[in-house]
Amino acid sequence: MLAGTAWPGKEIGQANAAIIAQTALIHETGLHAWDHHAWQARSGNWNDKQLIDDISRGITALEAIIGKPVTCSAVAGWRADNRVVEAKETFHLRYNSDCRGTSLFRPVLASGKTGTPQIPVTLPTWDEVVGQEVQAVDFNAYILSHIQMSRGTPVYTIHAEVEGIAFHQNFDELLTRAADMGMTFCPLGELLPDDISTLPTGQIVRGKIPGREGWLGCQQPVSATQ
Repeated sequence: MLAGTAWPGKEIGQANAAIIAQTALIHETGLHAWDHHAWQARSGNWNDKQLIDDISRGITALEAIIGKPVTCSAVAGWRADNRVVEAKETFHLRYNSDCRGTSLFRPVLASGKTGTPQIPVTLPTWDEVVGQEVQAVDFNAYILSHIQMSRGTPVYTIHAEVEGIAFHQNFDELLTRAADMGMTFCPLGELLPDDISTLPTGQIVRGKIPGREGWLGCQQPVSATQ
């Protein structure tokens, strides 16, 4: 869990090209980061060129693997602010999921125009609450209750090293229980309305949430910034 967060990780794209390409055939596949460790540790101090260069390297590498354009992204560790929003406009993506928040929105750019839609993560992650608010054995009931209580469309983040490896059986159980409760999961892109101009506007500002170390991007309505 520390590789790529507490210290630099290996270049894993080409080493796992086959499984990434196979996954992209049936799943929505977007850019997370070219260098997860660098983005999470240093992107907050990067200039515009450094941000754009890093995003470009990641998109170029991923497109070479999946053989089609990358249309979405989600930054490492939710380390995003208005600088990141502006940098990503260069790539004309369909949507980004770079922050924590409550609902889909269009970020307001420095020009006054609106940028690529953001789909915020609305629910807590495993590592933010297990051991603090809930025990591992009770996590599925905890997150399912939060999904049920969500006023809008809940967006949940899973991590390969947790739900995909260490606690994959728990995740299998979560999916089964969710299905039994009538819940369905979909690609984030399916949450976008046909007319994105109907989405409210907002900004991404640096903030903090319980259980997550350091700052991260948080949704802020435009009215709250004026």
